[in-house]
Amino acid sequence: MKNLLYICLLLTSFAYSQASWQELPNLYSNPNGQRFDDIFFLNENLGWAANGFYAAVYKTTDGGLNWTEQLNNGILGSNHYFRNIQFLDENIGFLGTLNGKFYKTVNGGATWTLVPITPNPVAICGLDTIGTSTIYGCGAYFEPAFIIKSTDSGNTWNYIDMSAYANALVEIKFLDELNGFAAGKNANGAVVLKTTDGGQTWSTIYNANIPGEYIWKLQILDANTNVIFGALYSFAPNEGKLVKSTDGGLNWAEFTAPESGIEAVGFVSETKGWMGGHTTGFYETNNGGQTWTNLNVGGNLNRIFILNSTLAYAAGTTGYKYTSQSLGTENFNSTSKTDLDLRLIENPVKNELLIEINFLAADNLLIELYDSNGKHIKQLERDQINTSSKKVYTFSVKDLANGIYILDFHNNLGRTTKKFIKE
Repeated sequence: MKNLLYICLLLTSFAYSQASWQELPNLYSNPNGQRFDDIFFLNENLGWAANGFYAAVYKTTDGGLNWTEQLNNGILGSNHYFRNIQFLDENIGFLGTLNGKFYKTVNGGATWTLVPITPNPVAICGLDTIGTSTIYGCGAYFEPAFIIKSTDSGNTWNYIDMSAYANALVEIKFLDELNGFAAGKNANGAVVLKTTDGGQTWSTIYNANIPGEYIWKLQILDANTNVIFGALYSFAPNEGKLVKSTDGGLNWAEFTAPESGIEAVGFVSETKGWMGGHTTGFYETNNGGQTWTNLNVGGNLNRIFILNSTLAYAAGTTGYKYTSQSLGTENFNSTSKTDLDLRLIENPVKNELLIEINFLAADNLLIELYDSNGKHIKQLERDQINTSSKKVYTFSVKDLANGIYILDFHNNLGRTTKKFIKE
């Protein structure tokens, strides 16, 4: 009887010691399916989270148990969308937006100031801090492709035109000050680039060759920096993918991802990791991406931030923590998101396609045309919206053959597709 009780206690202890994804307590939870776009930790206790649509920065000093709001739209006095946040140390940090503004703090986030860069970046979609004083940034998902770089803790910056290599950049990751990767899309589709000289020259090491797709996030495995994971972001009927290299980017394997609009990727080993996107929570793999299991936790994922094999954080509808510690929060399958508010004024259409879009706030928009099989035809519109408004877009389609077509709308909130019939 004593042995049985001992075994039961051991099993109970083992069950509770297993790490799992849980919602972070006391962190603002986005209404209307919006999201936190980024989360960053310097160590197990000190971290920051950036809210996208509602534009706020939160700080924690106890591993995410409690949070303090440091910045919001009211303080800045204008309409922002916060995309990413990174810190060099406990004082110096950087905040990227999708509104042509880039911020720096020197006091741990208590106050923020605008960073002047010439030419001014239209948006910062990716950030990475390296060593004690080097910072790289990239953008923009809605074009053009560029990289910014500072080697003096953000006091001065270089702007690098990347149009020779890509149309748009979303993510940037460096191993050290000289060796790194950037990802996004070029005319042929999802692309990963590599530099060995601090961004002076780049080479293409991966290209998916399906126009319209992106590599949205990259992860370099800490335990083996030759292992690189990428989240390939597509849209139906095309499949999203996990792309993986085990030799520093020389060769790549592709695995079908849990959804087409995949964005977040994070692995704690070569085989165990997670992916997610606008319409999902965490999907887990234990065999390197060959198969996936829906954990029914979380929603609207954009970033998975790995600290070590038993501790990670993620940004989505709220913040999430992978830990064996019980956070006392109930996990919900919060997979809803806010789509772009739009309608086709007429469908079917003959000569003119009319689209009405209600923008809830300042935004960026790409409208691209695909055939019914997901083959890219052309970009119809690239528009920057400065305030909440309703707009009507008109496109001539009289040269299109009769049939079914797909419209892909890519804005700050994600991607939305609509089908129309050309008669």
